[in-house]
Amino acid sequence: MRETILLFHFTDKDRRNKLMRALLPLRIKVREIPPEEYGKQMGYLAGLKEFVQQQDKDSAEELQTEGQPHMENIPRQNPSEEFPGEMMVMAGLEGGRIDQVLRAVRKSGISVPYKAVLTAANRTWNAWELFAEIKKEHETMSGKDTL
Repeated sequence: MRETILLFHFTDKDRRNKLMRALLPLRIKVREIPPEEYGKQMGYLAGLKEFVQQQDKDSAEELQTEGQPHMENIPRQNPSEEFPGEMMVMAGLEGGRIDQVLRAVRKSGISVPYKAVLTAANRTWNAWELFAEIKKEHETMSGKDTL
């Protein structure tokens, strides 16, 4: 898989451009995900071959069934609702490269509290599910957990 960084809900153009400039020297593909794609699986958004092939197959089957949607393609969150924050997902990066990305982001002065690495466990999740999990972990680590 090609090294890819997925960006979600970077609505402030100045912040987004500053982040893109910071990542440019690393020569990593950066993809901004539009809100209408937040319901798709992270593996598909990252370009994992098996997910792309499955999505193509599902799309062909959907056309054959006269537009009846498949349940797995329906987002679990209403896509018209506001996404609760900026999120960055790193896919296909090894340990040293992840550190380089984190250093570049920190050096740019941009704070992105919701960051994740694409894993075997989360690659079938959509953006809403991943964000909820990262937010929960972030709150736990920062002592804002309500347990």
